[in-house]
Amino acid sequence: MQDSSRKSVEALLDVIFGVADEPSFRPGDHIRILSRSPIGPYRMPFYLRGKRGTIEAVIDPAAVDNDEGGYDQNAGPNLHHYRVAIPMTEIWPDYVGSPRDGLRIEIVEAWLARI
Repeated sequence: MQDSSRKSVEALLDVIFGVADEPSFRPGDHIRILSRSPIGPYRMPFYLRGKRGTIEAVIDPAAVDNDEGGYDQNAGPNLHHYRVAIPMTEIWPDYVGSPRDGLRIEIVEAWLARI
């Protein structure tokens, strides 16, 4: 039987935590937006959770985590934010517009996982 703490660690291996000085992602990196339901205010639309996209840009400088800011807890570490491009067909599989169409959104690093 596998140790439950090891299982927990293995489940997080694809999650990148944004407390480093350097951004964890670069333009062109493929990501998945995490699917989670934190308690309290959070700023990730439900329709984007679990969707895949590509990092278009790193937003400089690193800033306060938006979710923490909802609790006036701005004393924590600054996290990197990214402009993420999500194809419309990822959001709406039956989308019939141009394959170049997509959604651009700025997302804090704590919501992103590498794929």
